[in-house]
Amino acid sequence: MTGLFTPLELRKNVTARNRIWLAPLTNMQSHADGTLSEDELHFLAKRADGGFGLIETCAAHVTQDGKAWPGELGVHDDAMLPGLTRLASRLHSGGALVSAQLFHGGLRADPAVSGLERWSASAHTDDDTRCRAGTEADIQRAIDAFAAAARRCAQAGFDSVELHGAHGYLLSQFLSTVYNQRTDAWGGSLENRARLIRETVRAVRRAAPSLVLAVRLSPEDFGQAKGLDLDETLDVARMLADDGMDILHLSLWRSALNTKKRPESHAVPLFRTAIPSHVRIVVAGAIWTREEAEAQLAHGADAVALGRAAIANHDWPERIRRDSAINRMPVAADTLRGEGLSDGFVNYMRQWKTFVAA
Repeated sequence: MTGLFTPLELRKNVTARNRIWLAPLTNMQSHADGTLSEDELHFLAKRADGGFGLIETCAAHVTQDGKAWPGELGVHDDAMLPGLTRLASRLHSGGALVSAQLFHGGLRADPAVSGLERWSASAHTDDDTRCRAGTEADIQRAIDAFAAAARRCAQAGFDSVELHGAHGYLLSQFLSTVYNQRTDAWGGSLENRARLIRETVRAVRRAAPSLVLAVRLSPEDFGQAKGLDLDETLDVARMLADDGMDILHLSLWRSALNTKKRPESHAVPLFRTAIPSHVRIVVAGAIWTREEAEAQLAHGADAVALGRAAIANHDWPERIRRDSAINRMPVAADTLRGEGLSDGFVNYMRQWKTFVAA
């Protein structure tokens, strides 16, 4: 019987020790230039030591113009290699596989942080955000940058990379019928709107064939992810499986709920039916307890990715193995520091309502 502590083979000779993974978490702890800091290394290393089977980095920008917030990890330049190599080595010593989440903010990049103009699928203007439509050259540079970042991760000793195609960032923006109003080969039909993420998957596959390749998708609209349709996302998943995707990471926000478009159906069985059995499915979304995690496996997921529960509990896998109590919200700031968060990360988590105790 498959359980949370059953090892999971991702590709030949790449096996996670269990099915409990650390989700990619914004933590604001990298240096201003994108290089790894001691605080970020400490936070991630505690979770490898705490029993997580695979550790994902925070969303890491593949180009300077895609940088979206301060303290963001960079994979955009060879100057990042020493830190990335050190990170992979340290997390491996804790027994975990290591994956970098590669992303470009697009419309959600921040010129105040990057120093560069933002661009996306189409021009966009509102009270808070302005960006221009990307040119053919912009698009090709982004594809090349994702591939170069994956190559760096392979050189640094990572096991995997994940393309962030969720949460309304650049790859998701091109998929969106709201953000993508193009009339050329990169917009209009689903085939055209999916062209960027498909070309990126193929480029990364060519650039770093040794790495396990994951893609994170938002199945439907939620928060900044807009203009997404469940049935279209199922089609995109099928396309990406054909292109070489090894893992589909479903970002569900509240994984206990069924889909909005099909209230009678949970997302996991829909995607499990849509894609080949060799493509693994990992699910994230408000998973706090062992029972909630096991429910996702029962739906057909191969693994679960923990976010806030992992922030509050660096050794969540070991705690549930022992049937020990876990920290639940609200969590005292001193407790979070003991779990490996820096003061900057604790302050960032205060933005999440009720997470940090008053």
